[in-house]
Amino acid sequence: MGQRDDRYTLEGMIEMDEGYFTIEASQQAHETQKAGRGSKTKSNVMVMAESTVLEDIDTGKVERQCRYFKAKVLDDHKAEGTDQTFVDAIDGERTIVFTDKCTSYVNIADYVEIHVTEKSNEQTTKETLKWVHIAISNAKRNFTGTYHKIKKKYLQLYLNEFVYKLNRRYFGERIFDRLVIASITANGH
Repeated sequence: MGQRDDRYTLEGMIEMDEGYFTIEASQQAHETQKAGRGSKTKSNVMVMAESTVLEDIDTGKVERQCRYFKAKVLDDHKAEGTDQTFVDAIDGERTIVFTDKCTSYVNIADYVEIHVTEKSNEQTTKETLKWVHIAISNAKRNFTGTYHKIKKKYLQLYLNEFVYKLNRRYFGERIFDRLVIASITANGH
């Protein structure tokens, strides 16, 4: 699933942010570690959502619609890893990216046409980075409801499954047929 989605690249307008997913750790680590960035009980995951701004002609209301998502477990919080993950996920330089003001995103402007950064707050979460935050919260809820403990080495596989289903959410009854075709045509790479 992950290999198949890795072939697709995001284009146009992209929302990007990081989420911290709880991973298996000792009881002592859970009791003594801080929450969020840098914790040994959390794994850093970059999530990207391809979004398009649409305006309702009748009401004039502007709203973002999303298409495809990508999620990648990052080894650390350094800009180099973030940059490489981002470059691998996008389709060329004709891209507009929306992020918060995280220090890991300082070089993103070098790879895209426009890089819009906004201070992370409630409004940014609900408007500018809406779809990426919905994907992060849905993935966390999905994992919490399904798995008791997730080992860090398997987190990317769980994310691959989640993103695979998310990117095919509108296939409906055709999803089984498409999965069979994908299985038959896969060449093992």
